[in-house]
Amino acid sequence: MRFASAFRMALRALARNKLRTMLTMLGIMIGIGAVICTVAIGEGGQDMIREQMTSLGTNLVWIASGGRKVNGVRTGADSTKTLTTGDAAAIRREVPLITGISPTVDGNVQVAYGNQNWYTRYRGVAPAYLQIRRWDLAEGSVFSQRDVNRDADVCVLGQTVASILFRHEDPIGKTMRVGSVPCLVIGTLAAKGLSTSGHDQDDFVILPYTTVMRKIKGTNWLDDIYSSALSPQQIAPAEAEIVRLLRERHKLRADEPNDFDVRHPEDALEAQEQSNRTFALMLASIASVSLLVGGIGIMNIMLVSVTERTREIGLRMAIGATDEDVRLQFLIEALALSLLGGAAGVIFGLFASAGVSQLLDWPAAISPMVVIIAAAFSALIGILFGYYPAQKASQLDPIEALRYE
Repeated sequence: MRFASAFRMALRALARNKLRTMLTMLGIMIGIGAVICTVAIGEGGQDMIREQMTSLGTNLVWIASGGRKVNGVRTGADSTKTLTTGDAAAIRREVPLITGISPTVDGNVQVAYGNQNWYTRYRGVAPAYLQIRRWDLAEGSVFSQRDVNRDADVCVLGQTVASILFRHEDPIGKTMRVGSVPCLVIGTLAAKGLSTSGHDQDDFVILPYTTVMRKIKGTNWLDDIYSSALSPQQIAPAEAEIVRLLRERHKLRADEPNDFDVRHPEDALEAQEQSNRTFALMLASIASVSLLVGGIGIMNIMLVSVTERTREIGLRMAIGATDEDVRLQFLIEALALSLLGGAAGVIFGLFASAGVSQLLDWPAAISPMVVIIAAAFSALIGILFGYYPAQKASQLDPIEALRYE
């Protein structure tokens, strides 16, 4: 009963100074909203990176050509011609930790159908490529190993190429031109959208790697070998076995560097995720400063309120209110200010997150736990910054308080 009575009195006191109450709540509202918004944007970025990591492939082990030093300068990707189909066959045969493998040859090419044409990227692969890269078909089918063996003129289109060349037509069964080679479209890939770097992952055409090597690019070496390890724990041992095998096949001396690169795209994305997490934490920390400022505002207003209501406090004590009753009343006032500001801040944070996400085309992941923590934090601020004014009010001398003008 005493708590309910103190709560009603606190609300009436706050209602008497509506503008001051709203301005005091504003600091808490902005702080809570800023924390929720920054955390939501940070979590959205991390979710996007995790999705990119998933789209890279199943336990991906990626071997790229290049890496040898020439005249003291380290060469880049595609700068050596030592990675061959024989290497891919040897890895498949001699590294049991690898479950799937796809030789890869890629480059840029002009594609055309009817009066439509487009400059895109081609990629010559094996049938296992889609499984390794976790890429689903939208419709049709992928080419078979028999198509690879006979250099078949068949292709599978990414969604961007399919939509540009064929518009509203069904591309399956149509013949298009890839460079100077007429190719039968046998399937289309499911869309993956943009990568974290803004690259359109659907703007390419895949063909059998033998077709690309002999009819489009005219080479007998590979640009990459994509493979899949048995499990995430087997990636490192598989990479070590691959390095040993390729160095042996390429007849490299112990003091010679590799003429190939075993790449770790997951590591790069994990580093980017860590960077995003750190940046989001930094922004949330900065936003938390506004909560501190809001708490100081509550303390300031409550101290002013104690001074203004000194006679009221003295009168209450004179008719029997205890120190605990006065302290509870002012604590409830501070708590009500922070909780109302916190509730408004949660709504503001949700709308701000959606607005920033829409404006920057960036995902926002709002965690219920963050909202709960923000609300609890606002209550804690009310108690911490309201205790001193409440304690000061409870220690007033009733006789001196009644004399106060």
